[in-house]
Amino acid sequence: MCKVKTMETRKQAGPPQKPRAATQDVVGADRSPERIRPKWRSHYNRLVELREHLLRHQADLSKDAIEEQPGFSTHMADAGTDTYDRDLALGMLSSQQDALYEIDEALNRIRNGSYAICELSGKPIEPSRLEAIPWTRFSLAAEKQLESQGGFKRARLGPRETVVRTSTKAPEES
Repeated sequence: MCKVKTMETRKQAGPPQKPRAATQDVVGADRSPERIRPKWRSHYNRLVELREHLLRHQADLSKDAIEEQPGFSTHMADAGTDTYDRDLALGMLSSQQDALYEIDEALNRIRNGSYAICELSGKPIEPSRLEAIPWTRFSLAAEKQLESQGGFKRARLGPRETVVRTSTKAPEES
């Protein structure tokens, strides 16, 4: 004998209960702390700090680029200055995006255990080089080889004083 479910029997059964979402699931908080080898902890912290600085700076540049929308200025020179400022901000965003990519890749290499190993030769990268360029993928010898062959473009950060200016003073003439 086949039992047919009517509307009343379905209501009595009710929907299956789903587990409630935790705050971490909704907010997206990291569930497990990352396991970073103590040897690379200082490099990891430095890269994370640099990444956060670049992201904040990118947000400021994006805001500036949006505000510098060329419009109908009262003077042609003002319109030219606005356009130049916008192009400069967009150019800096592009170069910083390259640097962010390199930093993210270095963080991934620390996580997966391949940090400080040259991607070309497979040999360890010099500690002094990692101090100077913590996101580097190549040893000094390998990078020189790649640059001499012309097949390598490295994302570069400008000197610190050119990236973030806090003073509006004119440079002194020597």
